Amino acid sequence: MDTGIYGKALLIREVERKLLELFEQGRLSGTVHTCIGQEFSGIAVASALREGDLIFSNHRCHGHFLARTDDVEGLIAEIMGKRSGVCGGRGGSQHLCSRGFFSNGVQGGIVPVAAGLAFALKLRKTSDIAVVFIGDGTLGEGVLYETLNIASQWELPLLLVLENNLYSQSTPQRQTLAGDILARAAAFAVATGQGNTWEPSALLAAAAAAVQRVRTSSRPLLLKIDTYRLMAHSKGDDDRAPEEVKKHWQRDPLSRFVLEHAQAAAGLQAAATRRVTAAVAQAESAGDSVGKQGDADAAGPRRCVWAASGDRAEGRIAELLHSSFQRNMRRDERIILIGEDIEAPYGGAFKVTKDLSLEFPGRVRNAPLSEAALVGLGTGLAMQGFFPVVEIMFGDFLALAADQLINHAVKFHYMYNGQVRVPLIVRTPMGGRRGYGPTHSQSLEKHFLGLPGSRVLALHRRQDPGAVYDALFKGIDRPTLVIENKLLYGARLTKEVPKGFLLEHSDDPFPTARLRPQGRAELTLLCYGGMLPEAEAAAERLFEEHDVLCEILCPLQLYPFNIGPVLESVRRTGRLLVVEEGLGFAAFGAEVIAQVAACEPQSLKAVARLAAAAHPIPACAALEKTVLPGSAHIVEKARSMLHES
Repeated sequence: MDTGIYGKALLIREVERKLLELFEQGRLSGTVHTCIGQEFSGIAVASALREGDLIFSNHRCHGHFLARTDDVEGLIAEIMGKRSGVCGGRGGSQHLCSRGFFSNGVQGGIVPVAAGLAFALKLRKTSDIAVVFIGDGTLGEGVLYETLNIASQWELPLLLVLENNLYSQSTPQRQTLAGDILARAAAFAVATGQGNTWEPSALLAAAAAAVQRVRTSSRPLLLKIDTYRLMAHSKGDDDRAPEEVKKHWQRDPLSRFVLEHAQAAAGLQAAATRRVTAAVAQAESAGDSVGKQGDADAAGPRRCVWAASGDRAEGRIAELLHSSFQRNMRRDERIILIGEDIEAPYGGAFKVTKDLSLEFPGRVRNAPLSEAALVGLGTGLAMQGFFPVVEIMFGDFLALAADQLINHAVKFHYMYNGQVRVPLIVRTPMGGRRGYGPTHSQSLEKHFLGLPGSRVLALHRRQDPGAVYDALFKGIDRPTLVIENKLLYGARLTKEVPKGFLLEHSDDPFPTARLRPQGRAELTLLCYGGMLPEAEAAAERLFEEHDVLCEILCPLQLYPFNIGPVLESVRRTGRLLVVEEGLGFAAFGAEVIAQVAACEPQSLKAVARLAAAAHPIPACAALEKTVLPGSAHIVEKARSMLHES
């Protein structure tokens, strides 16, 4: 008998028991999901891996982490919220990062991220593999099947380890699972293997065979490990029948080892107890977690220096975007484009990637209709040093990928204590005025504003979009969502400005454009993206027909947002009108007005917003014009504000 694996299992169990004890004593906060009863699954898989392999685990990750890293001290300190923890105390029990090991508490969502790690390893032409641990409850998540499809189609070296403990929290599997588990993988031509934790030696062999097959074939495999969780799902919430749990305690191989090999077990247990006790003492002597609060880019208003526009780019917006991708991909092999229908001959719905797949085979990839999996895949690539650009064909579909942005991509840098960066670009067309109807015309960017650790940009016709992507590729340090209004693609970069106006740009890395009139402006008109042409047309009409001067501000970066240029303008005009194409409630305009009211209440004579009507966007062109704010609406609202004040 190999007592070494039993020593590891006893150590993992001792750590888990100590964590439950510390929680009961109030010495750690949050929650604890122990793997007591499941220890051998992590041990079996970790024993077959080598340096360079990567692991992504879930909320029940302690055993996997310890089997891979043996870092008892770093784990305990992390869960106790100490700065000596593997993530400086920021991540806690479910969110670990150390030496190629990652975990996150959202089960299904981690699968495409792990596939992205595997894709990165494949692109580097290594023989390393990525592993992702999931539970049987994850079989209800659609993103799992999106990922199985892509991993199989793209032949990714991904091992999916499914710990089948028969429960999703407290719900038994018989209530949640239809069909056969292994047949689900087989449907995607994904190989399968199986083992169980009650036969540790056989499980070691099954895990070794699975790892070797993934490594040599560079194809995915699902390893199902039958097991049983002996303790509660989390802390003390256990509704299972006591007799059922007792039966599994009696079957537990670690319990049997302690009974059948008492002397050897006693020595191993004593060593585990000493190490865990020392780790707790060491953690308690360390200071509590510390770190900056908030994003430095959102620290407050910054005064800008303005300069007249020197933009000399020529061509249509779609062509400028295409040229930027082309020259940057020639410069940097780490740039990867992924999306639906982006390869030749189609080249994307708006032809931005036309023929790039011919020049960069393998780096411009057609993908299935799997928005969540694509963004997760991009996140995994970015974590490994690539610069992925994920195209979402229509911005309306961005909602399908929300979990990947909100719960994964934007969180990793902070919660892993700066150990990873996620230079991910997600680009998508937004907006209406093309008659595409209720599900292909929305402006949903407001739902992604304010995610700490992210950036949101909205392209417009007064800033070379190619230069924007040039800057991103050279300095991106976080997940960035780029909104590209649909009407922009066929338009040319506009150089001529309305008569009597001067075009200027701020000195921000992603600048604000300002159209400043010759004369004293009476109104600040703030817009972004596709609303800029409507705002300019309204400003011309207001001047020519009503002798009213407006100053237009059009920020490129919506988040983090520098309110400084708006405050500077409002101090001069006293009036602020914010215009946006999306729904107004809890949107960009509401945030801007709230900040202005907080910072400059004494300057405001009048303030107002214009946004889309509060119902779906109709396909009928005539109706669509009434629903979305246009130049006529802006003129009417501006005149009303001036009259009232």
